[in-house]
Amino acid sequence: MKKVYATAGEALDGLLHDGMFIAAGGFGLCGIPELLIAAIRDAGTKDLTIASNNCGVDDFGLGILLKTRQIKKMISSYVGENAEFMRQYLSGELELEFNPQGTLAERMRAGGCGIPGFYTKTGVGTVIAEGKEVKSFDGQDYILERGIVADLSIVKAWKADDTGNLVFRKTARNFNPPAAMCGRVCVAEVEEIVPRGSLDPDLIHLPGIYVHRIVQGQHEKRIEQRTVRKREDA
Repeated sequence: MKKVYATAGEALDGLLHDGMFIAAGGFGLCGIPELLIAAIRDAGTKDLTIASNNCGVDDFGLGILLKTRQIKKMISSYVGENAEFMRQYLSGELELEFNPQGTLAERMRAGGCGIPGFYTKTGVGTVIAEGKEVKSFDGQDYILERGIVADLSIVKAWKADDTGNLVFRKTARNFNPPAAMCGRVCVAEVEEIVPRGSLDPDLIHLPGIYVHRIVQGQHEKRIEQRTVRKREDA
């Protein structure tokens, strides 16, 4: 089965529809599938529900889909660094479901493993627990969290072979593996496609069984917050 596509737009062809649920990898601006996000923007797909740790910044990452009003709901852990996100949420234009980071990652992993739900102590006694089933184990309360199964996963990796085996680079791995696992279809953008058999099996982070389409491209390495020491006068 062909998995390698020439462009992000071609890799997403036939997969996008209004009102769909997308799981996106990345943490801040690290390891984000920027080429696929731009292709979704260009396709004009709207009323999206997106599960991702955060929503980029105002002019990059998932933030560009906020700018074009294509996102209806975010399932996220952190929503700072994005003024347009704050504006849309406070004005009632954007739905938001907060999840602790570990819970969100586990919801994605669970969905990818066929686990419909799990109990966790994280969020007990807070607004996170509102409307959720509470069960006691050994005298401790736990809340039920549902596994996430998305229509589409979009992720960013460092290397891939043509069968879809993925290797992530350092902290850019972040949410990408669990996000990839939970999509009915997973599209990965990568920096390099290497010959089949050249990846060390012990160093593959995500097996190709989870990855359906791949696109290679050039990526912009942005820094979310740049802090530098003031230059001293000579």
